[in-house]
Amino acid sequence: MDTPPEEDFERLAKLAARLFNVPTVLISLLERDRQFFKARVGFDVCETSREVSFCAHAIVQNDILLIPDATRDPRFRSNPLVLGPPFIRFYAGKPLVAPGGEKIGTVCLIDTEPRSSFTELDREHLSDLAALVMDRMEMRRLDYVRSLSQARFENIAATSPDAIICSNARGEITFWNRSAERIFGYSADQMIGRTGAVIVPDSWRRIYEAELTRLHQGKKLELADRTVELSGLREDGTEFPAEFSLSTWGEGGETSVGAIVRDISERRRNEERLFRLASLDPLTDLPNRGAWRDCLTDTLAAETPATIILLDLDGFKEVNDALGHSAGDAVLKEVAARLKLACEDAIIIARLGGDEFVALLPGDDPQYAATFADQLVSIVSCPYEFAGEKVEVGVSIGVALTPAHSARPEELLSAADLALYRAKASGRGRAEMFSPVFRDVVIARRAFAQELRLAFEHGEFELFYQPQVNTRTGALVGAEALMRWNHPQRGLLTPASFMEVLSEKPSAGAVGEWVLRTACAQAAIWREAVPSFRIGVNLFAAQFRAGRLLTSVREALAENNLPPAALELEIVETILLRNDTTILRLLQELKALGVRLAFDDYGTGFASLSLLKRYPVTCLKIDRSFIRDVDTDPEDAAVVKAIIYLGKSFGLEVIAEGVETRTQLAFLRENGCAEAQGYLFGKPVPVAQFEAMLSQQPAFAL
Repeated sequence: MDTPPEEDFERLAKLAARLFNVPTVLISLLERDRQFFKARVGFDVCETSREVSFCAHAIVQNDILLIPDATRDPRFRSNPLVLGPPFIRFYAGKPLVAPGGEKIGTVCLIDTEPRSSFTELDREHLSDLAALVMDRMEMRRLDYVRSLSQARFENIAATSPDAIICSNARGEITFWNRSAERIFGYSADQMIGRTGAVIVPDSWRRIYEAELTRLHQGKKLELADRTVELSGLREDGTEFPAEFSLSTWGEGGETSVGAIVRDISERRRNEERLFRLASLDPLTDLPNRGAWRDCLTDTLAAETPATIILLDLDGFKEVNDALGHSAGDAVLKEVAARLKLACEDAIIIARLGGDEFVALLPGDDPQYAATFADQLVSIVSCPYEFAGEKVEVGVSIGVALTPAHSARPEELLSAADLALYRAKASGRGRAEMFSPVFRDVVIARRAFAQELRLAFEHGEFELFYQPQVNTRTGALVGAEALMRWNHPQRGLLTPASFMEVLSEKPSAGAVGEWVLRTACAQAAIWREAVPSFRIGVNLFAAQFRAGRLLTSVREALAENNLPPAALELEIVETILLRNDTTILRLLQELKALGVRLAFDDYGTGFASLSLLKRYPVTCLKIDRSFIRDVDTDPEDAAVVKAIIYLGKSFGLEVIAEGVETRTQLAFLRENGCAEAQGYLFGKPVPVAQFEAMLSQQPAFAL
């Protein structure tokens, strides 16, 4: 208790933190009313009262005390360590049991988040760590024993689990305990009076002889009063790793030497296994993220020119979804094997997690790096096999060089990540070399996102309206509400310049609800002039995730006394492709309410007929890209005819976007497309201009 920190215990605590991926690890010793932390990671104080201690409960267990979520455990949910800093949620503690059976403390793992899983393998690892800690504790006890008198030393040595050997200044053995017999294989009768050279292997015989010489000269041993790791030699000639703790004392006018020898073979095996677990990915046997980070840091510190090859698999999720995780695991193992074969000269190849791998290659030649990365794309993208089935997986690669792109670990990996992002954005299945302009784009995008957040708060968004017309009569049937951004510096911006970024922001749901309420309020006013007028509103994916879309629609309709049929909600394909039962239920409820549901930009993506059968849409909107050349391109004409036919077959209305010429309008009318919108009838305009159009031109001449 109350001893200062020691490297051995601190090292084991840090190892546990890495191995179990927890923020806090404690090696605690308990007294009657308090616990003292011999080593700690992620915990500022060095002791607490026993009254609030989790370890006081763990120490009375025969095995591990496991608490997945302290807030759900009646023993701990009112504990101040759970209610306030450090907010303990998960706890796993293994008692420290001395050789005599006494429980003196615990090794415990703590997290501020609950954990639902702690496997049998985790239990084994925690038990091994506790055994290693207890080894260190026992060594400290024996170090203390070393300072006692020879007589007491021999009495205690008789029951010690370690070999304890005494010899005189001539190296002749005078005491040989039972543990020495067990460890070295020689009996006490065989060894008393013999020189200790018989247990010294050739690897350090010179050291042994030099120490004997120092004894003959009356000098202190070089190895005295400290513990060193050396090899021991058994009777059968085998060597084993051991800890030797030597001390000397005067007795009867002579110098005596005491040696405590501990066989650390099992500890070495445990340490190697635990350190292996802490530094290797268990699936692929490649170094993990922690080992990669250490290697990269060392490489950059040595100012060694190097190349980072960052790889991310394309289509890997589809493999897991279609064939199961066993197939995915098999692909990851094969990717690792291919990388090992292709990158023979690599400084390190690692799996960073998921389907992301990285290789660090010597040298920083950009031409060689680009060529090699292209070769890796081909190597990794070759088909895989699982259970007799062919599995197609691609790869995208980002490349960064040091020192050219950075000499700092995080910045260099960030450069490779930006290059990887560019490779994926450019079509995937390719490699990209980092360029400083990539980082400039990210910085500019981040600044733009900040401006976008403030735009909503400052009321810079505005709705424009584009008329929708009956293709037979020219009558105005409604309008689509389209967002515009009145940017303080850049002027009026269309959705193409900001919608992609906005849809990813936390404010997207709130912006979508503002659009819905504003458009409905305006539609209610215009229905006084055109009673059948309806308004089309584009929905954000965030509105589906927020869980209040149905409520928002009901409120917007009720606030403006607007009938449900006057509102048409436009949905993009990416929302429907999620195959989410929650979305399906929501759309069914909206349709039951009487709201129209339009499938926007139909024909441009991967939508199948099954989507039209599964989801309750009421209208298909033909994308403008097919209308542009509908009167000159037979393929576009065929697509448009097919969509109109699908609409009729499924009982859906069809509206064409992007109509700009009377020839296009005539084609649509001839093929039975009932409604259209586009520049032929009017561009998206602010409220005032749309109202002027209503008053002057309630119908369009066709």
